[in-house]
Amino acid sequence: MFKSTFMAISAFSCLATINVANAATEVQWWHAMGGANGDRVNKIAEDFNATQSDYKVVPVYKGNYTETMTAAVAAFRAKKQPHIVQVFEVGTATMMAAKGAVYPIEQLMKDVGEEFDSSDYLPAVVSYYTSPNGKLLSMPFNSSTPVLWYNKDAFKKAGVEAVPTTWKEMEEASRKLVANGSKCGFSFGWQSWVQIENFSAWHNMPTGSKDNGFSGLDTELTFNNKTVKRHIKNLGQWQKDGLFDYGGRRGDSLPKFTNGECAMWMNSSAYYGSIKEQAKFDFGQAMLPFYSDVVSKPQNSIIGGATLWTLKGHDQDDYKGVAKFMTYLSSPEVQAWWHQETGYVPITKAAYSLSQEQGFYESNPGTDTAIKQLSLNEPTLNSSGLRYGNFVQIRDIINEELEAVWNDSKSADDAMDTAVERGNKLLRKFEKANK
Repeated sequence: MFKSTFMAISAFSCLATINVANAATEVQWWHAMGGANGDRVNKIAEDFNATQSDYKVVPVYKGNYTETMTAAVAAFRAKKQPHIVQVFEVGTATMMAAKGAVYPIEQLMKDVGEEFDSSDYLPAVVSYYTSPNGKLLSMPFNSSTPVLWYNKDAFKKAGVEAVPTTWKEMEEASRKLVANGSKCGFSFGWQSWVQIENFSAWHNMPTGSKDNGFSGLDTELTFNNKTVKRHIKNLGQWQKDGLFDYGGRRGDSLPKFTNGECAMWMNSSAYYGSIKEQAKFDFGQAMLPFYSDVVSKPQNSIIGGATLWTLKGHDQDDYKGVAKFMTYLSSPEVQAWWHQETGYVPITKAAYSLSQEQGFYESNPGTDTAIKQLSLNEPTLNSSGLRYGNFVQIRDIINEELEAVWNDSKSADDAMDTAVERGNKLLRKFEKANK
């Protein structure tokens, strides 16, 4: 019934858009959602446009996250910026430092008189995007966290009776899986996010000083600690042993899981739609593993994904349209639909409750794993996220250094020390440029 209602609205939206196109004020929305999620973004815009005749949201795909943010920065300098731009979480510090470019969403909603209460949103989501005085800077949209995807059929054939909860169990399960014919036990994507950033939060360890960058630009990276080094060393050895198989940055390694090569995969909960479509086996998702000799129980994971930032420089009446769209976007019905279709977490408590009422989690066991993992414990200063300048470039450095471990050209100790040294140089450049 829920999907049929949306289909009906979509059908109506085509006619409505034609009738009001000449009168409506256009609101440009630049985004980084390709493929099926790009279609879903278009649907959200079309459905909103069908609800009123004053504004027309126009979604425009601008490439991946980095390309979209870069395009928006260039457009602002040329005074051709969109109203809304989707920026991934590691671009938060860069957007905050863009003086005069950003119209904070909570301030915008207040200025145009649109009802807004940040307490309606999931704490684990909004904490990443608030200012030092507690005001929400951008509108949460596609938020996710890494989970452990696993092949239930491969587990059964290999005699793996329980999903691993610790890294010791990951190794044991991987050996059984490989012995039974799997090409590898596990792989993962977005390796800095999963194996350093979330790994640290999961074990309640900082990745840097100054509360992971939240408390000052004079932060320094500190993830080259003995626990992270040991973990990366273990992964390097498991790569040699064939238990782990590196498949590239971002989501490049997805086929290793969906084609059955690797029975486990650590990456975003937002791959739910892709895995459901591509996997020819019964699969599940569980929480990330942890080292039981480091912590007695895991802390909480941190989010990835992106938010929608509003840029200044447009007529004030345009921002009324932006505000109306943001209200629509965060409504329980829209958020529950987006969550259920994609695997991104619902950004509001109401959307989560609606998904429960609709029986989504009962019909699709494990799809609430990401929400439970993010909310496992009250976030600490170590597990509230991170806010480092130039972190897009720093992630590239981390990728390079990790890849040197995977190809056995560098030790884990040297790679992590070098990553921190190179990363801190970029932090100092950012601090100097934004004092």
